Amino acid sequence: MISAGDFKNGLTLEIDGNVVQIMEFQHVKPGKGAAFVRTKLKNVINGGVVEKTFRPTEKFPQARIDRVDMQYLYNDGDLYYFMNNETYDQIAIDNQTVGDALKFVKENETVKVCSYNGNVFAIEAPLFVELDITDTEPGFKGDTAQGATKPATVETGAVVYVPLFVDQGDKIKIDTRTGEYLSRV
Repeated sequence: MISAGDFKNGLTLEIDGNVVQIMEFQHVKPGKGAAFVRTKLKNVINGGVVEKTFRPTEKFPQARIDRVDMQYLYNDGDLYYFMNNETYDQIAIDNQTVGDALKFVKENETVKVCSYNGNVFAIEAPLFVELDITDTEPGFKGDTAQGATKPATVETGAVVYVPLFVDQGDKIKIDTRTGEYLSRV
């Protein structure tokens, strides 16, 4: 059990039957009245964000989230197949659970599969990936004083905006959290 006075960013708790992660917290001591803790909580199952206040003495159980490294094997229709790297067990996860998490992930790459009480609720891609550009327009010289960009399709099918000097066949580094181009490799 963790009291509200001991909250930290990133802590995962079970509050009112929901599994939530603390995104922000602030201890508030008003001039008049009792102190309280103002928090911003993210529901890890459905992604909703809620702001709540607690008394510093309130206690909540810590939720155990299992993050397992698994290899993304392939997708077949609405199911995506993953293999545990240690036990070689394979699991299938539906399209709604996966969402856009695999937008920048190629087959046979390692991802983190997040579950709570055995129920998978999210896939975490690696923070940075290196992908080849399969299609982009050729760059053009001219009005580029403001750092112009152009759309480019990478080998997973996702579209990324890249600088004009990047050409088809180049390998680029992408931040999977934002989907932004970082550099050529």
